[in-house]
Parts: sequence; C-alpha cells; structure tokens
Amino acid sequence: MGTAAGVVALGFLVVLELVARRYGLQGPLTCQVRELVLPPKSGPLLYAGMALMLVVCTWRQRFIAVGVAIGLDVAFLLARWAFGVETTGGHPFGNGALWVILGCGVIAVTRRTGPERVLLLKGVGLGLLLVAGRKAGDTWLLITSETRPVVLDQYVATADHALGNPSWLVGRIVTATGSFGFNFLDFVYGQLAVAAVVVALYQLRNVAAERRFPAHHLVRTFLVIGLFGPGIYMIFPVVGPIFAYGDGTEYWAGVTLWSETHSTGHWAVADLWPATLPPVNTPHPMPFDGITPRNCMPSLHTAWATAIFIHSRKGPRTLRFAGTFWLIATLTATLGFGYHYGVDLIAGVVFTLTIEAALRAHDRGWERSGIQLVAYGTTVFAGLLLSYRYLPLEMAGHPWVYGPLLLLAMASVIYGYVRTTRPWEPKATPPHRPEARPEPVPVTDGPPT
Repeated sequence: MGTAAGVVALGFLVVLELVARRYGLQGPLTCQVRELVLPPKSGPLLYAGMALMLVVCTWRQRFIAVGVAIGLDVAFLLARWAFGVETTGGHPFGNGALWVILGCGVIAVTRRTGPERVLLLKGVGLGLLLVAGRKAGDTWLLITSETRPVVLDQYVATADHALGNPSWLVGRIVTATGSFGFNFLDFVYGQLAVAAVVVALYQLRNVAAERRFPAHHLVRTFLVIGLFGPGIYMIFPVVGPIFAYGDGTEYWAGVTLWSETHSTGHWAVADLWPATLPPVNTPHPMPFDGITPRNCMPSLHTAWATAIFIHSRKGPRTLRFAGTFWLIATLTATLGFGYHYGVDLIAGVVFTLTIEAALRAHDRGWERSGIQLVAYGTTVFAGLLLSYRYLPLEMAGHPWVYGPLLLLAMASVIYGYVRTTRPWEPKATPPHRPEARPEPVPVTDGPPT
C-alpha cells in the first residue's frame, strides 16, 4: 500500500511538472531540486520534513542528523556571504535539512536491508512528500491563475449574505486590533504546516520502537487534501474578497498585506472590502488578472486546520488546546485578511470531514457505515457548490432561511462523522489483575470459643 501510494504521488508530481512547463512555469520537482543549492522558500518546512523522517531513527541517529543539517546550513550561509549571494525571497537555512533527507535515502538503499531499509525509506518518503506537497500546491496555484481567466467571486459574495458577510465583519475587527493582531494572525496562518508536523510527530512518536507506522495519521490527510483541493479550484475559481472587492493592498497599522507591485484594484468590482458591504446584484463571471491564484473554494487553510483539530483530539490536554487554538486563529485569519468568504469555510470543513471519513473507511475495508458517510459528505459538498453557483440571489434574499440551512448542512456532516467514527475507535482494555485468593481458614483442634 505504501509503495503504491508513493508511485501515485511521484506520477502526480511528474504530470504537474509537465503541465507547469507547458505554461512556462517551474514545476514542483524543478523547485525542489533548485533548493538543494539556492535559498529555500520555506526553511522551517524543510526542517519539519526532516523531523518527520527522523521518527524512524534512534535518538543517536537523530542527534547526528540534526547536527549535520545545521553544519551544512552554516556552510551554505558562509559560502553565500563569501560570494555575495542574496537570500531575498528565501530563507537563509533549510538546505542542510533537504540534504540530510536525501542522504538518508541513499543510506537506506546502500547500507540497509530488509525491514530496516523499508522503514527508513518510508520515513524519507514521508519527509519528501510533505515538502513536495507544498511545492505542488504552489504550482497548482500558478496554473489556476493561468488557465482560469474568469472568476466566480460575485456568486460567492452574494451567497455570503446568507451568513451576514463574515469576511467584512472579521476584517474590521482585525483592522481595529492594529499591527499586533495582524502580525499574530499572520504568524499562525503562515506556520500551519509546522503546527501539523507537531501533531504528526506526536502520532508517530512510537514508530522507531514499534518499527511500523500507524494505520492512519495526519500527514495522510494533509497530502490528500492538497491533492484534491486544487482540483476544485479549477472547477470553481474564486480569488477572495480582498482582490475581488478591494485593491489588493490593504494596510493594517502600516503592514502591507499584499505586495504593492501586485495591485489588483483595477480588476476588482469596487474598493469595498472591508469598509462597505457588497451590493446584492445579479452576479456574473468576471475577468481577472493572470497572477492572483483562484484558491478560495474550498478554503484549504480551513480544511488543514480542521484536520489538525481532529487529529489532536487523542493527544494530551496541551495538544488538544493547541489544535483548538490553531483552528480558531486560522478561521479568523482567513476571514480577517480578506482571503476567503464565509461560505468557503463551510465548504472546507465538509471537504475535510469527507476525506477523513474516506481514509478511515478505506482502512476498515469500506464497511456500510463508512460508505454511507463518504457518500453523504460528498453529496453535501456538491450541494454547497451548486447552491453557491445557482442560488446566490435566493440565498441573499432569504438569509434567515439559507444561513441556518448552510450551518445545519455543515453540522449534519460533523454529527455524522462523530457518530460513525466513534465506534471505530479501539477499545481500551483494562489491565489484567490476578484474582484474589481467599485466605486459608486456620484449623483448630478444639471447639470454637
């Protein structure tokens, strides 16, 4: 199963590389190879991938790997400084982690045999998939901007009236918090992958001792979300309120949300976000630039944060608290930064629960309850997209009817997921206690007194 998944993932990356080349873009494989030498775009992500790989290693091997990675990063940093290489647009560290991951792959092939080789290769593949998944997502976003010249923001914004236009409301709140609120949420929003690795490391903490991976863990869900999510972008292209209803260069206390060199104001309907609610007019597809990603429907940041929340439920109290915090903060950031509409978030939650249900149902052999849950989640998700596209005026005209219906649809999938998967959880067996033996009755010769 793991080999088949790796082959499928590699084939997908090759296809994505070829498609990107067709549009004159750098594909995920090219971007990854360049980071062997050039400053990486995400140094923390490369170290997170290395941390995932190290779950299969002993503590001694982990310390050696981290030391080698740091030493290589220092060498790269000194070499760039000596030759005057700029690191603008990238991180000064991260190359060492990538070299360590690849080096462990070479060691697995040349120095390991049998189960030890398989386990180390699985660890290397897990670390590389995390990094490659990020590169594949970036390439997908570029492809959406190249291949989808029109966007459906007017439909989504109109449907969002049923929820009370939450992006406009939260956007004003974030504006009121000033630079502190913006920088805090921006950090949470940008380090979502690192938060996922923390939860995944807890789930995989016993891999080195047990010499096997658990049947289901967070990394699987993250990768499947990243695989299917961008496909929905191609079907339902949306750029978000800050671009479709703003000038794309909103400021919070002097902090620029989007580069001034990429102003999309002349493509927007009007400069309305977040100060003025959009009017309720007959929506229609609108042309947009060839740069801004069409990455709103569904909200994958919401999807990934929901997955983190779900998988953190089995951890200790600190991890459960962190999962809840990251979900709330991510939802706030996606709305408050103007990246998503409220209906995007509802679709993202349903999307994640359906994928989680499918992965867990697959592990159990597709029992009837699992098939029903996946079919129901898929139906609700498709119904949401169809309603956003073909019923936005009705939804905006009757918010007290359609708003609760949208929330009820999401809540029904949540309820179905909890009710269906709860019996799937392994039952905790109480520790065996030996039966107490009765104490022997002393034998006396005389009659009792």
